[in-house]
Amino acid sequence: MTGGSAPASRPVSKTTPMAAAGLPPVAIIGRPNVGKSTLFNRLLARRHAIVSDISGVTRDRLEATCEWAGREFLLIDTGGIVAGDPEPLTVQVRRQAEQAIADAEAILFVVDASAGMTPQDAEIASILRRSHRPVLVAVNKVDTPALAPAVHEFHALGLGEPMAVSATHGLGIGELLDAVAAAIPAADVEAGPSDAIRVAFLGRPNVGKSSLVNALLGEERVIVDPRPGTTRDAIDTLLHYDGRPILLIDTAGLRRRSRVAEPIEFYSTRRTHEALVRTDVVVHVIDAVEGITDQDQRIARAVHDAGCAAVIAVNKWDLLHGYRPEQIHDVAQHQLRFLGPLLLCLTVAPRRQGVDELMAMVLRAARAHAVRIPTGPLNRIVEAAVRANDPPADPRGRRLHIYYATQPQTNPPTIVLFVNHPELWSPEYRRYLERRIREAFDLTGTPIRWTVRRRRPSEVTRRMR
Repeated sequence: MTGGSAPASRPVSKTTPMAAAGLPPVAIIGRPNVGKSTLFNRLLARRHAIVSDISGVTRDRLEATCEWAGREFLLIDTGGIVAGDPEPLTVQVRRQAEQAIADAEAILFVVDASAGMTPQDAEIASILRRSHRPVLVAVNKVDTPALAPAVHEFHALGLGEPMAVSATHGLGIGELLDAVAAAIPAADVEAGPSDAIRVAFLGRPNVGKSSLVNALLGEERVIVDPRPGTTRDAIDTLLHYDGRPILLIDTAGLRRRSRVAEPIEFYSTRRTHEALVRTDVVVHVIDAVEGITDQDQRIARAVHDAGCAAVIAVNKWDLLHGYRPEQIHDVAQHQLRFLGPLLLCLTVAPRRQGVDELMAMVLRAARAHAVRIPTGPLNRIVEAAVRANDPPADPRGRRLHIYYATQPQTNPPTIVLFVNHPELWSPEYRRYLERRIREAFDLTGTPIRWTVRRRRPSEVTRRMR
């Protein structure tokens, strides 16, 4: 069987956007470089979006929950709208902003006091009037009193009273948030991101991470472009899959540190590493044609060290001819053997091939990541493993004795062993014991953490009583 003969997966389960979790969406709209992302960060009171003086840094929709005076809403940062530009990436950015307008309960239209009203501002105002959404005009960069008179110029937009703000210095932000809270309906919150399984898509640039996210969602939620480096922020999207809330996190491609030169790529890379901290399961996307590179192995090691569960998605596998799925799995298992038994799925994102199988593996990895093994069964497995294969002795004749095992933590499963000589605990015996535990319990896809503590036999006896 060749790579191109894979059967199409059955249709994915129904998905819903993050706004369906009950938070009213508020979209930040404007032309490029008026300070939308700076205002986004200021309203959130944290640095969430990448900010740069370079025009066009924001491309995808970036969503985050914002709270003000006991009210919560979904704040959406968008890329700059450039009307009439046929460049494909610019068109995709504009479509993302237009979708945010269509989904929004209210709109923050950001303009630049220092530049004055431009023809582009007037064109965007016309689009917003046709949306029939409440629009708040935020005149940004009013950083000094001398710029205050420039605010009145924006009355000509015909969108109501413009509000003077300085996202950089925090001026006028409270008044703007009061106006937003008054313009939106009350939230009707269902299961939200805090209840969801957090799934991050990681990999090298241009391996198809964003395409897989879009395939799962059934919509063009994140921008896809043949040029590497299109995704810059970590983009969160909440979906419901078979009744389960799942937060998908699309991330920027990871290159070797020596090849990261531009400031924007540096911050994109940092956002990707920060996403690992809040992730339950990583879908590590690998290009089937290029195979598992040294950088893929470094990414997999970072995922393992972060304690995340992992699913390997070998994408674009329709372009790989002459290999059976079993061969691909065996090669990946050998090259990524430090992850333990792999959950590996072959995918073709544009055709949505393999995406349902991929989600089944994600849910399986999430269950393994959160599993708690009862103390009794855990100790019986450890005792049977020790009887079958004693720990080796050191040159002085001392042998490791394992008195007791328990699992105090999950996410990932963490096993504590009480032993006589912790210094005799070896990587080889750890791998053996880990294999026996994985054979007894379904822990495929998750790392196992080990802690070894010294105990005298008498202390263990008292503990067991």
